[in-house]
Amino acid sequence: MSDAQPVHVAVLIPCYNEEVTVGTVVTDFRAALPFATVYVYDNNSTDRTCEVAREAGAIVRQEWLQGKGNVIRRMFADLDADYYVLVDGDATYEAAAAPRMLAMAAENQLDVVTGARVTDRKAAYRPGHVLGNKVLTSLVTNFFGRRTEDMLSGYRVFSRRFVKSFPAASSGFETETEFTVHALQLCMPIGEVQTRYIERPDGSESKLNTWGDGVRILATIVRLVKQERPLLFFTILAVLFAAIGILLGIPVISDYMRTGLVARLPTAVLATGFEILAALSLVCGLILDSVAVGRLEVKRLNYLAQEAPKIMSF
Repeated sequence: MSDAQPVHVAVLIPCYNEEVTVGTVVTDFRAALPFATVYVYDNNSTDRTCEVAREAGAIVRQEWLQGKGNVIRRMFADLDADYYVLVDGDATYEAAAAPRMLAMAAENQLDVVTGARVTDRKAAYRPGHVLGNKVLTSLVTNFFGRRTEDMLSGYRVFSRRFVKSFPAASSGFETETEFTVHALQLCMPIGEVQTRYIERPDGSESKLNTWGDGVRILATIVRLVKQERPLLFFTILAVLFAAIGILLGIPVISDYMRTGLVARLPTAVLATGFEILAALSLVCGLILDSVAVGRLEVKRLNYLAQEAPKIMSF
């Protein structure tokens, strides 16, 4: 690191019952980034996570609201630094990649550098998780921009400008989705570095619920599309309602053209109702799109109010 431009780097490690791994994570990151301050935020652990982290040299703090998103919100609010290295406390990410990620961010003034996971170990990154990550990442990038390959990575470097402009709303693992959407929506300069990903050591258990957290992440994507791109969201609904109304109405119209009678009055009313819903959805989309543009402008101004990342070499 250049001595001419000192920089404050904070390593952030959210933890819940990680006594088996947190000592290794703290030790490895202190060795990889000796100039950084390592913080462990404990989230109501019932084991020796706090003691092990302190013994390894980390500053340990508490967040009582359960969930990774709540811990992230607290860390971002409490800590001031030029760059933040966020990593899970499960010893699955490569500490040796941190200097490369930090160098990419600092040399190019990037707001986010993601550690894109690479592994050949099925126990580390199960095929179901790989498929789920690809599907969810594809959904987000199709709506907000194709600039990332691993949306759900828990290993990232952030600039202060990102951290202090990030409106953390989630409480759980869906916070990674919010990171990605926030960066893509504001067209932030971002990058990725491939990092080795390994399985948890024996005695360590994952807190990720594959199906439950997957559904929550999908629901978060839907919510973010509705909030940030309402015209697209409600236009899709309008097309769906209109198509249903047309399908229901075709037999009614056909009977009327043939006999001059409306023989299926309930179906006709239902078809009309769907067409009205389609029109209302489109109007809602147009109105909320104006609101979303205003919100985006406020976010952008808040982002620009923060100091730009420092340019330096590591």
